[in-house]
Order: sequence, then C-alpha cells, then structure tokens
Amino acid sequence: MVKSKVTSAVGTLGEYLREQRISAEMSLRQLADQAGVSNPYLSQIERGLRKPSAEVLQQIAKALRISAEQVYVRAGILSPDSNVGGSVELAVLADPSLTERQKHSLLDVYHSFLALNSRVTDDAPAADEIAEEPHPEENPDAHPAQD
Repeated sequence: MVKSKVTSAVGTLGEYLREQRISAEMSLRQLADQAGVSNPYLSQIERGLRKPSAEVLQQIAKALRISAEQVYVRAGILSPDSNVGGSVELAVLADPSLTERQKHSLLDVYHSFLALNSRVTDDAPAADEIAEEPHPEENPDAHPAQD
C-alpha cells in the first residue's frame, strides 16, 4: 500500500516535470544537459521509474526556471501546507554539505518535533483558563505576620 502511494507520487512528479519541460519548449536532452543529469535518467524520472534526490530535483527546477519548492511538494518531500516550516525544510534540502540520508533524518526529526508541539498545543488549556497561584511573597495573607 505504501509502495503504491510512493509510485503514484513519483508518477505524478514525472508527469509534472514533463509538462513543465514541454511548456519550456525544451527537449529531454536539453533539460538533461542543463540540469546536469543523464538523458536516460531524466527519461526514467519522467516515466515515474525513478525517484530523484532533492539535489537532482533542485537542478531540474533551476533548469526549468520553476520553483524548487513546488517540485518538492510534487515529489512528496514537502507537504503542500507546510507554511510553518517551509524555509527550514528548504534550507535542509538545499544544503550541499549534507548527504541525502542526513537530510531525510533531519527532516524526520524536524517533522516529529512539529507534530509533538502541535499535539501539546492542541491538548494545552487556553491561557485564560490557567489560574495562576500567587507567589507567597506577593500575597501577604498567605503567611501571617510573626510578632
């Protein structure tokens, strides 16, 4: 079931990239040359047979002069509603000093923190529902004066 979802996402990505390439009036060979990937590899991406790395997607997006973020969304790397952490995700994905495995690990940890914080925020009472206890020094009635 998970595999079909991944294949579906990759197929959709390939179709999207093919549409963008045709819109840009570029041949497969021209795009491959400009993106720095092989012609057969790019063909496999477009046909949904390969899942490219974030770096390859960034190179393809740059060659097509389209948003890398949109390509990442199509590839399933970014979620469409990731306005909160989009810049963090993009920074991780664009960092050339990290390996693909490191990028995915960082993003997994980041997303788990976001999910945890979301649950904590959803379960936490509203600020006006929290009754704070006065600090003993602030409340003279809390400790009777000693004579």
